[in-house]
Amino acid sequence: MTKVRAAAAEALDGVLRDGMTIAVGGFGLCGVPFGLIDAVRASGVRGLTIVSNNMGVDGQGLGVLLENDQVSRVLASYVGENKLFAKRYLDGDLDVEFVPQGTLAERLRAGGAGVPAFYTATGVGTPVADGKPTAEFGGRTYLLERAIVADLALVHARTGDAAGNLRHRLTARNFNPVVATAAPVTVAEVERFLDPVTDGYLDPDDVHTPGVFVTSVVTTDRERPIEQRTVRPRPAASAP
Repeated sequence: MTKVRAAAAEALDGVLRDGMTIAVGGFGLCGVPFGLIDAVRASGVRGLTIVSNNMGVDGQGLGVLLENDQVSRVLASYVGENKLFAKRYLDGDLDVEFVPQGTLAERLRAGGAGVPAFYTATGVGTPVADGKPTAEFGGRTYLLERAIVADLALVHARTGDAAGNLRHRLTARNFNPVVATAAPVTVAEVERFLDPVTDGYLDPDDVHTPGVFVTSVVTTDRERPIEQRTVRPRPAASAP
C-alpha cells in the first residue's frame, strides 16, 4: 500500500473545507510546502485559520492565501516580512494571535503527543499572558498554554518514501516535524521520492518524521524562492 498521490490537488481532494484550521511547516521561505499551499489557494476555500511560524512574504508561501482573502485568523510568531499581513492586522481585518516561537513549537508538539496543556515561564507579565491561567512552581510563576490540534497539516521534506516516512534537510527541518504530528490528516510535499521497487525505503535511522503521522505524499519540482539573497561584492580584477 502506498501513500503517494499524483498531485497536491489529489492529496487534498475531499479534505479541504471552509473554516478549517491548517498547520503549515516552514520558517520564512525555508522548508515551506509551496505546492500544497498553491493547491489550497486554487481550491478557493475560505475562512481559514492558519497556524505557522509566519505567513511567508508578499506573493510567496502563505502570503498567497492572504492575497486571495482566504484567511480569517492566524496563530504565528512573526509578521515582519509580509507587508500585507502587517497591514491587515493593523487595520483590524485579520484576527491574529501572537505566540512566542518556542511556545508555538511546543503547543504543536503537545497537540501531537496528546498533551492538552502545559506550563511555561515564557510570556508571563506580558500581553501574551492576558486571560490565561497561571500557577507557581518552585517560587516562579508559569503560564498555562493549550496544545494546538489542527484539522490538516501541510509539511515539506527533502526525501520521502511510499510508507510516508520523511527526512528533512538542515534548517528546512524547522517546524515541519511538530506540525506533521499535530493533525489527523497530514500531507507531505517531498523533493525526492524513493521508489519502493528501485530505491526501497528510508533507513529507520534517517527518518525524522515517521510515516505513521503522514496520510499522503506528493512530489514537487517547484523552484524554491530565496527570501534574502546576500552576496559579497565581487573583488576588483587585478591588473594584468
